[in-house]
Amino acid sequence: MCVAMSKSNAKIIEQLKALAPDEMTVALHIGGTEADFKGTSLSRMSRKQGRSGHMMTDDRHTGAAMVLFQSPHYPEAMTEFVTHLERRDAINDPRPHPIRHLHEYCDYFHILADAMARRMTEAAVTHVLFFEIPHLGYDTIAYQLARAMGLRVVILTQSQFPEKFASMADLDHLGYFPAGDAPPLPIDQTQRPDLFYMKGVGQEKTRSGHLSARSALTILASQVWREPAALLKPSRLFALLARARAASAGLPDWRNPFAKFFHIRDLAYFEHLLQYEDAIVDLGGDYVYFPLQYEPEMTTGALGGFYADQALAIEHLADMLPEGVRLLVKENPKQGGHNRGPMFFHRLRRIPALQFLPSHANTHALTANARFVACVTGTAGWEAIRLGKPALTFGRAWYRGLPGVVQYHPGLRYNDVADLCWDHATLEARCGAMIARLHDGYVNRHYLKVVAADVSDNAARCAKQIRDLLTGKIEPSYSP
Repeated sequence: MCVAMSKSNAKIIEQLKALAPDEMTVALHIGGTEADFKGTSLSRMSRKQGRSGHMMTDDRHTGAAMVLFQSPHYPEAMTEFVTHLERRDAINDPRPHPIRHLHEYCDYFHILADAMARRMTEAAVTHVLFFEIPHLGYDTIAYQLARAMGLRVVILTQSQFPEKFASMADLDHLGYFPAGDAPPLPIDQTQRPDLFYMKGVGQEKTRSGHLSARSALTILASQVWREPAALLKPSRLFALLARARAASAGLPDWRNPFAKFFHIRDLAYFEHLLQYEDAIVDLGGDYVYFPLQYEPEMTTGALGGFYADQALAIEHLADMLPEGVRLLVKENPKQGGHNRGPMFFHRLRRIPALQFLPSHANTHALTANARFVACVTGTAGWEAIRLGKPALTFGRAWYRGLPGVVQYHPGLRYNDVADLCWDHATLEARCGAMIARLHDGYVNRHYLKVVAADVSDNAARCAKQIRDLLTGKIEPSYSP
């Protein structure tokens, strides 16, 4: 069974089928319209079909998922599914699913798990291949079922290193790998990682932003789509645009808060952020830096575990801090109103040592002057250890097996992290050993967009390595 959404993944699957037709069969494919079943039809609960129709056609209870429902992981699986599927609710998605209440999420979890388990059983699936870490709801259930049914799992994910992707058999393995002989990775401490998905983000105070015509149209279209009667009350629409204009003007020009998506909750969120924009950023004294991660996203929802609730991570961190040590928290520059309601900020305000920073606070300066950097799984931890600063992670960070990283656990003390030291050459050697276990190519369409890679050549190269992973000829990148 393959779980893969993009067209570039479909090309890899076709190459995989051609490589060993007598050795393996793709019995079931959940993905785009070219797949047996369309994945977004399951997360958005729409009627769009794949080649074999819709997964819910002729739906009936079979008990096929009882192995999951009766497992000790059942409560965790339910919570994880709800967290992942919530990213498609009306607050965050222009084409949302119709679920509005917790009991409906629970009902759908049982219905979809049973339907998918029946399809997997009928197809006699023995291996399940994921082209990305499960985090969209339908792939979450596929992963949960595969584990409960005792099937062999291979999960792929693109790495931070050019033309390299990683593999694992279990999400808990991410970041851990055995020692090995390999050339060290030279790490220049004066250079920062080049992250294409953070292009355009400023790190200093610039001129004020403005509400563009495109953003204004996005706001109007969103409101009319959600509430057609708004056309009969133009004064309300003009008042909404006035609030959006004021919010845009209070933020840096690179922030552009309403460029792609709008929900009324987003407006209240950005209005709330304005109160921090004139705050003084003091880099003196002892402090811990916690940069919030974007939500909803795989790096928090899937890899964060319990700490998909980032406020919980901050609360646990605050309990570690001695008197006089400050906790500086900065919002992710791409964040919208999702998961940032009034009570989220109230939880943070209740922490005496915490200061919420303005959007223009320089994250690199904050890292360089901190005692250590803390995050759930964010790249900020990787940037910290490159500079010789310790990193505290709360989730399954891909770099947590490297020197300088501490995984949070109850009883951890401030000095266990703040006083951590390591040799830079050791970090370079360990990074070299990790890269030696990665695979060549691109399995994520977003990375393919920013490189000059031949798609056909990439598909053939990836397919050969994936075949060897499925057949056990090569080991996964990450393993305990």
